[in-house]
Amino acid sequence: TYCFRDSCAQAVHHRAMCGFLFVWRGLKISVLEVLKMNKVTRLKYYIESLCIYDFEDDDVFSALYDLLCDDEEDTVALQSYFFKELAKSESLKRHISRLILTNDNIFTKAACAGKVNELSIAVINAVKSDLAKLEEIASLTAQDILADIDDEDIKEILLTLPGWEVGKPLAPLDSHWDRQLDELIKYHRENGYGIYAKNIAFTWRDEEITPVNSIDPIRLTDLKNYELQRNKVIDNTESFIAGHPANNVLLYGDRGTGKSSTVHAILNEYWQKGLRMIEIPKSTVADLSLIREQIADSPMKFIIYIDDLSFDSNDTSFSELKAALEGSLSGKQPNTIIYATSNRRHLIKENFSDRENDVNKGDTMQEQLSLSDRFGLTITFLNPDKKEYLDIVEKLACDRHFEEHGVDVDKLLFKADQWATRRGGRSPRGAKQFIDHVEGCIKRGKEW
Repeated sequence: TYCFRDSCAQAVHHRAMCGFLFVWRGLKISVLEVLKMNKVTRLKYYIESLCIYDFEDDDVFSALYDLLCDDEEDTVALQSYFFKELAKSESLKRHISRLILTNDNIFTKAACAGKVNELSIAVINAVKSDLAKLEEIASLTAQDILADIDDEDIKEILLTLPGWEVGKPLAPLDSHWDRQLDELIKYHRENGYGIYAKNIAFTWRDEEITPVNSIDPIRLTDLKNYELQRNKVIDNTESFIAGHPANNVLLYGDRGTGKSSTVHAILNEYWQKGLRMIEIPKSTVADLSLIREQIADSPMKFIIYIDDLSFDSNDTSFSELKAALEGSLSGKQPNTIIYATSNRRHLIKENFSDRENDVNKGDTMQEQLSLSDRFGLTITFLNPDKKEYLDIVEKLACDRHFEEHGVDVDKLLFKADQWATRRGGRSPRGAKQFIDHVEGCIKRGKEW
């Protein structure tokens, strides 16, 4: 059967097909009958006949479908509701194009994985058909709705309602959407699909992967010194993204030295290469197998991130983490890796009583050391000495262009050292806090 790969206007040229019959929801409809339909009726059938793209859960698309299907007496209320929903998205083409770019379906997943050539011709043709229909659906105007109404009283009320913006689609979609498969494939390859195209960071909550809408924007260039440590994390991450062997990573050391910031910056640096991050609290370590199952068929790469990792001596959840790192039947999956930060090298808090009460002290020590040993890469972050601390302060001040405000460098470094002394030690975090304080004072015209 002919699957409407072209827009309705183009279908006029398919003269030879005009005697064919097509089945839509049990109705036999000829091409000529489709072409004679008014736009509202045709678009309703288009929505019902979408094969690949499913937007049933979207409020705007559902409101649009209800508007197209309504009886005349309900048109005013439904058009008003549709306008309220669409107003949140600026324009109809912008909204529908966003739905296309962030949909989770067989095509977008294959495009993300670079496996579109493995899809059948029937699926590719269905994608093209859907895109042609969606482009026409996105061109619907309030005038089209008005033209479908016969009741003059209802028309008069509709004229009092505001029209909505058709607008322009989001890139890479432009015009003739059914001819832009190559652009869409490239987009999904770089930006993902489904929720992984909408967001780059997630958290594990109530046994679900939940998007994080606001993330730390820090970049690798914002982090000063510790180049040796960060280069190890960067090299391991690049190997992971490229599909080569990579290690789970433990970043441990003094507080405020940039362990967590390094992980955040890694995500911001590589998300356009298919990297995503799922942060889990220590209390849900036992769910690691479940998390891996949920993302097992995803072509994207996931860092499972555990911040401030440590266990009490009587906390048995560290066994779950041991198995997840190495030793479980499920094994290590190629699309997941674990990055954890901790202030403790051995991760398990140990009391003298733990050794005194254990007959086999050696076994206890081996058990507690075995967890950290299962991280293939362990990177140490230690507090800087005075010279390194002041060097970090000076570099941060340069990034903020303090010299343009006439800031005296010697005074800045002297005050920075005082700041660290009052706060119990030197650290990159303390240096940033000091620079934030100085910048705030400068912008308010106050002495710092």
